[in-house]
Amino acid sequence: MATEQDFITPVKPTWCPGCGNFGIWLALRKALAELGREPHQVLFSFDIGCCGNGANWHRLYGFHSLHGRPLPVAYAAKLANHELTVLALSGDGGGYGEGGNHFIHTCRGNIDITYIIHNNHRYSLTTGQASPTTDHGEKTKSTPDGLIETPFNGLQVALTLGATFVAQGYADEVEHLKEIFKKAITHKGFSLVDVLQPCVIFNEKNIRDIYRQKVYKLEETGYKPTDKLEAYKKAGETERLPIGVLYQKEQATYESQLPQIAKTPLTKQEVKKVEIKDLLQEFK
Repeated sequence: MATEQDFITPVKPTWCPGCGNFGIWLALRKALAELGREPHQVLFSFDIGCCGNGANWHRLYGFHSLHGRPLPVAYAAKLANHELTVLALSGDGGGYGEGGNHFIHTCRGNIDITYIIHNNHRYSLTTGQASPTTDHGEKTKSTPDGLIETPFNGLQVALTLGATFVAQGYADEVEHLKEIFKKAITHKGFSLVDVLQPCVIFNEKNIRDIYRQKVYKLEETGYKPTDKLEAYKKAGETERLPIGVLYQKEQATYESQLPQIAKTPLTKQEVKKVEIKDLLQEFK
């Protein structure tokens, strides 16, 4: 059986010391190992950016996609082989900005993949510009006089558009985040896990102190993730920040409703010989 060490390549991570991505990386490895997954049973589709660099040190099937485009790759991989455990990884910029349209329609489709957003409220790889989740009024390299727009709430958007699993995690709560990942991966349907990810270089230098004061665990309050309206309210909290599963429901997945692949993955089906002349006759 694989251990979390089996999901590591020999490549040394280049994330900044103190980056919240390290916690997400560890929680993911632990989750996969505890679920009994082997590296060859898992595929990650990566965005570009800081989180996308993880394509070099996650030992499993990986695809380094274009900016904001990890979801179409993950979608296609799951349709081709629905026996794979498929995850897409993006930052808040690529996931909710460049990839916003893909995000919207993947929520609607309920395909069985997990989408992890490394949410540091910045475009950090390009040195700290404002992202869709940056707070109103924040001064960044791209908003020196303060951000005018209100922040994009990916959790509330996912709930509105029909995502069947919506959760928020915190990168420094590794064990707690691991359990969220396990629930998301085993959920049958589209899972969004938005992870509060401290960036010690381009966000507030005391960002961890802020999170320590605000973060609280939903399950310790007796919360049940079955009421969508209540989940929507929780997703909008700003004075305190809930972590855990906000909402979960059972619903038929996209791929389970396709008779062509419902029983046998496309990759295991026989490739039949097609006579091109007969095929062309159909278009005359």
